[in-house]
Amino acid sequence: MDLVLLVKAILMGIVEGLTEFLPISSTGHLILAGSLLDFNDAVGKAKADAFEIAIQTGAILAVVWVYKDRLLDVLLRLGRDPKANRFAINVVIGFVPAVVLALLFSKAIKAHLFAPVPVAIAFIVGAFIILYAERLQARSGFKPRINDVDEMTWVDALKVGLVQCAALIPGTSRSGATIIGAMFFGLSRRAATDFSFFLGIPTLIGAGAYSLYKARDVLGADDIPLFGVGTLFSFIAAMICVRWLLRFISTHDFKVFAWYRIVFGVLILATAWYGLVDWHE
Repeated sequence: MDLVLLVKAILMGIVEGLTEFLPISSTGHLILAGSLLDFNDAVGKAKADAFEIAIQTGAILAVVWVYKDRLLDVLLRLGRDPKANRFAINVVIGFVPAVVLALLFSKAIKAHLFAPVPVAIAFIVGAFIILYAERLQARSGFKPRINDVDEMTWVDALKVGLVQCAALIPGTSRSGATIIGAMFFGLSRRAATDFSFFLGIPTLIGAGAYSLYKARDVLGADDIPLFGVGTLFSFIAAMICVRWLLRFISTHDFKVFAWYRIVFGVLILATAWYGLVDWHE
């Protein structure tokens, strides 16, 4: 395996792990990083697409590890305890809408929106939605209706699942859509973040498995090191990021991420407009 290609895979894995659970869009950052690193040209577009989705599995395994006690407790009580049953059902309900829409529209979305400039526009639009949500809560003296994911009903889970569908647009951010959407629906910042993480487990593992299955004809044993290092570094970076984010939200809002999205989005548009960077798919 080419050492330079392995370094690119490591960098892509780090980008994925650091951005997957922040409201700044991991897919958008991967598209931009892949463009800068010429990752598509190096491995081929079909393999690069599979890689970018597959390494999300490393990031979500970090969430499984951080929440391992909670998840194990649910598994042990599943079928016997109403609270555990409701938790599992809510995750499934929240997971289904994105699966349905992804199967229906993923090809069209990839054909038209998986490019740096559309991603930059989505960065900026998403930023203003975050700023609006934070301003709305500050003005209204927001008091959450739900402080823990165990208090959620299936209707709450369905609502969050529906807003997760917005993340099919690259640059939107799955975490951003689910967390901010859940806060709009009355969840506390911590409950919204927790449920976003839990909802990501079946969503990202399912997407990774499906992506590898679709790309099975272009993948071989010699791709194992590439996918392996990408997944490993995604796991390490995500572990650091998840632990940091859970501490961060206890005393901060999400405005800093909104301003980051605006600055980054404008930077991409400006460099594309003036030809300073050759952004390509």
